Amino acid sequence: MLTIRSDDPGNQPVNPTQPANPQQQYQQPFMQQGPPMQPYIQQQPASSMAGTIGIVLGSVALLGVIGVGWYLSSQVNQVRSDMATTRDALLNQISEMRESSSVTSQTSKKTIDTLKEDLAHARAQAAQLSGQAKEDANKHADELAARIEKEQSAQNQRTSAAINEVKDSATAANTKVGEVSNEVGTVKTDLQSTKSDLEKTIAGLKSAQGDLGVQSGLIATNSKELAALRELGERNYVEFKVAKAKKNAPQRVGDIAIILKSTDPKHNKYTIDIVADDKTVEKKDRTVNEPVQLMLSRATQPYELVVNDVKKDLIVGYLAAPKVQQPRK
Repeated sequence: MLTIRSDDPGNQPVNPTQPANPQQQYQQPFMQQGPPMQPYIQQQPASSMAGTIGIVLGSVALLGVIGVGWYLSSQVNQVRSDMATTRDALLNQISEMRESSSVTSQTSKKTIDTLKEDLAHARAQAAQLSGQAKEDANKHADELAARIEKEQSAQNQRTSAAINEVKDSATAANTKVGEVSNEVGTVKTDLQSTKSDLEKTIAGLKSAQGDLGVQSGLIATNSKELAALRELGERNYVEFKVAKAKKNAPQRVGDIAIILKSTDPKHNKYTIDIVADDKTVEKKDRTVNEPVQLMLSRATQPYELVVNDVKKDLIVGYLAAPKVQQPRK
């Protein structure tokens, strides 16, 4: 149920004997006939107010640090995981290249050893022969020697190329690891800066007493401060832009509906009707950044509506709803 302050002239029930008009016809389904509603005022001892505010602000700061720390840790862990994956891939590539080079070297060595054996056998035969046969044998031995020299030269070139390729891969791997390490450092720096900005923003936020007499949570006056409140994660926030509609048609904002009745940009004031729990309550001559509070049957904490900007026939702000939704006792 909504809690209506009895001392607010704008929160008076509609006289059912008045002539019907379009606005009354719309509001009729939300009104409850019967005895006047008793105001629900949450009393809070003045002596405990300072302690409550201190607990709230301390909890907010702690949650901010925890949230940023968790985000920082997750980002750094992700970068480290990527760095480890890259390092493993490069090491596997280098290992495969070394194995390939080893197989090639062994094959070349076996070929050279075979040629050397053939050369030794040819020269042994040449030593036993004479005349033309000896000349032919020596010629064959010279050809084998030339093949051995050519094969050794090719092997040396392949080995040198494989070594250079492994070196290049190792250099690339070290460069990549260095880049990832720099990225980790950049992430840490950026997140530290973000954490510092968030802490400064939260420290600058203020709390105020709402129109129901309940101390509000922290109030955001712009989009940056609202983003900081979202990071804390204590409430659900719904931004809105509500314009004055024809026939006072309600506009849905989260769990409630709003009817903009009038605006006063010069004095930053506005008047609205809030429709919730099948009831309509007027909030008259409210000011910018004032927490407008309402109690709904689904929550034990008040909803808070904050208007940050008042223009001609337009209001801009946000609705802060409790995360825990449960019936009030």
